[in-house]
Amino acid sequence: MRVVMWIIRLLLFFLLFGFAVKNDHLVSLHFFFGSSWQLPLVFVILVAFTAGALLGVTATFGSLLRQRREIGRLRRQLDRATRDRPATPIPSAAEVQAPETF
Repeated sequence: MRVVMWIIRLLLFFLLFGFAVKNDHLVSLHFFFGSSWQLPLVFVILVAFTAGALLGVTATFGSLLRQRREIGRLRRQLDRATRDRPATPIPSAAEVQAPETF
């Protein structure tokens, strides 16, 4: 299984490397007040992908923390409920009466 994962990783690396080599043209990014930058296209794509990934992780981080707090609260509530409940003994088979049949 590890060999298959390494083959997939190498294949993905070579595909992305080939993409980077084919897209090495300069791109002009125009900002406000007349300023502009010239960067390689692959760098612009990489920065945009990284920014999108960070934005996505940040967006899901709040709901993840909320879920963890809720799980902790429910565990504490369950612990309190089991601790406060009196222990009732389980009746043995000799103590249980068989239902009467007519």
